[in-house]
Amino acid sequence: MKFFNAGQIYAADKSTMEKQGISSNELMERAAVQIFNWLHLRMQGAQVKIHLFCGIGNNGGDGMALARHLKEHGYNIEVNVVNYSDKRSKDFLINLDRLKDLKIWPNFLERDCEFAEIGRDDIIVDAIFGIGLNRNPDSWVAKLIQHLNHSGAFILAVDMPSGVFMDKAIEDTNAVIRANHVLSFQAPKLIFFLPETGVFSNQWEVLDIGLDPEYLAATETEFDLMGKNEVLPMYMPREKFSHKGTYGHSLIIGGSHGKIGAVALAAKAALTVGSGLVTAYIPRCGYIPLQTSLPEVMVITDKDDDCIKSIEFDIRPTVVGIGVGLGTSPETAEALSGFLDKVESPLVIDADGLNLLSKHKGLLKKLPPKTILTPHPKELERLIGSWKDDFEKLKKTKAFSKKHDVIIVIKGAHSITVYGGHGYVNATGNPGMATAGSGDTLTGIISGLVAQGYSPLDATIFGVYLHGRAGDIALEQTGYQALTASKIIDAIGMAFIDLFKMPEVPEQEGKGQEESL
Repeated sequence: MKFFNAGQIYAADKSTMEKQGISSNELMERAAVQIFNWLHLRMQGAQVKIHLFCGIGNNGGDGMALARHLKEHGYNIEVNVVNYSDKRSKDFLINLDRLKDLKIWPNFLERDCEFAEIGRDDIIVDAIFGIGLNRNPDSWVAKLIQHLNHSGAFILAVDMPSGVFMDKAIEDTNAVIRANHVLSFQAPKLIFFLPETGVFSNQWEVLDIGLDPEYLAATETEFDLMGKNEVLPMYMPREKFSHKGTYGHSLIIGGSHGKIGAVALAAKAALTVGSGLVTAYIPRCGYIPLQTSLPEVMVITDKDDDCIKSIEFDIRPTVVGIGVGLGTSPETAEALSGFLDKVESPLVIDADGLNLLSKHKGLLKKLPPKTILTPHPKELERLIGSWKDDFEKLKKTKAFSKKHDVIIVIKGAHSITVYGGHGYVNATGNPGMATAGSGDTLTGIISGLVAQGYSPLDATIFGVYLHGRAGDIALEQTGYQALTASKIIDAIGMAFIDLFKMPEVPEQEGKGQEESL
């Protein structure tokens, strides 16, 4: 699913109107009907007070049109016009006149006006600002927004929460609606998935308003949302007459005294995701623990007991995952440098491997093309430098990816895979995955997929998806607090099975189908 910017959405509106022969107001009416249907399905005529706050642009026009449909169906509404400017859009004025024809007289809110009390059991519809907002709201509008946020009422935002910008960071968080639910037209917004802006959209849903499908399909976007439908075509089925050698050999290099568990998790994840063979390269202190806990995994040990001081082996791995629990001693840094001089396999680098790259930036020049880096926020900051907001973070990550020809996973609530100028936002995962070893597991998953023949980019996108989906499945049994990295690994198989599950048919609908047969 694509994330369109504001300019592309306006162009989609224009293309839709031209091809379908409709006016902008008719398109607005279509959107309002969809919002009304969403509300009506859930409220079924309940006389809860609905406070509509409408701006004077097209977002406000959507709210005005919605108010008319609510009134015509007997709902208890109050319409408020947030009069923040002398300029009004044509479609706003059309819908204002239609409201007046129904004898609905909005409250016009101006600077220094008193704000009416709103009950905690009421509903607020936020239609103040839309995708065109490009400056901070006036101070009095910010006070109104704070009043709405503090009311305790359920807030439904039309298209996006008012006060959030489409393509830049929020400057005044007190001037942003904190929406309980957002109804986004045609496609989700990237801002729903970024840490600094996503907090204002508790839940979101897409309403199809019939924008021109040809335009949407042909338009290239900077970011895509990767869910089941997007990753399923990446899946590589297994052939009947295959063998373990068909599915590659993953080598996991890492570990130090007290951190052998990180290698165990990564190796087990690589094995569980389908790597034909898995070997762990660790310090000698980890030999017995690893051989005992993972009988399926082969082990090579360094000459040193406590950390890796040289990386020498006589196997030919399909992929190397390096860095988990590795440590950052000078000897380990030297070993990594020597290894990068001669490595021929694709690489997945995580944890201390990333920290060593940050400490010794010259190592970046030695990375093979399309090396996969999986940093958490602090590791990313050490690599690319600090950023002032999420938008700058994405810009700097793209630049770093292009400069060094690397694939970067920005780990987070919605991990984002960046390669060159494009970003892939993951749709799976949950807060329970913020736990020790979760990142080590991801390293193993991606390594195991590369071993099986997935391209580095597909392996990264698909691996991040499977990691998150396995976490979601495991969560059903553990809850957030008890979810561990081992439980995520145990659920990888179910994440694969889930790829091919069809949506459940509602019981009543299913009975109707049987009768028609």
